[in-house]
Amino acid sequence: MAVSALRALPAWTSLERHYQQIRGLHLRQLFADDTKRGERLAVEAAGIYFDYSKNRITDETIRLLLRLAEQSGLCERIDAVFRGDTSPSRKNAPCCTSRCARPKAYPSCMMARMSCPRSMPSSTR
Repeated sequence: MAVSALRALPAWTSLERHYQQIRGLHLRQLFADDTKRGERLAVEAAGIYFDYSKNRITDETIRLLLRLAEQSGLCERIDAVFRGDTSPSRKNAPCCTSRCARPKAYPSCMMARMSCPRSMPSSTR
């Protein structure tokens, strides 16, 4: 999806409004308001540790980002990569080569699961 098309989605507009509301928030305040923030906004997947707590995000930010992922068809695109679908933007070459295909040890790609709204708990959607 082109950036201009992405920016036309309702979720993008919502994210822009949300940014205007939270852009002045300081991380000290976010941590003071949520004592579990450091635990709640950190995740480990496939041996990689992600700590989102030190970013100016809120539960609403995450909800809006998940909505944008859903509206933009991100999950379908991730699925297409792991199926090996061809891509017109790559002159009909496969989206993913066997070198980057999902290893058998990981029945689902953890990064993709973190990105897809359908894999998130309903409380965050």
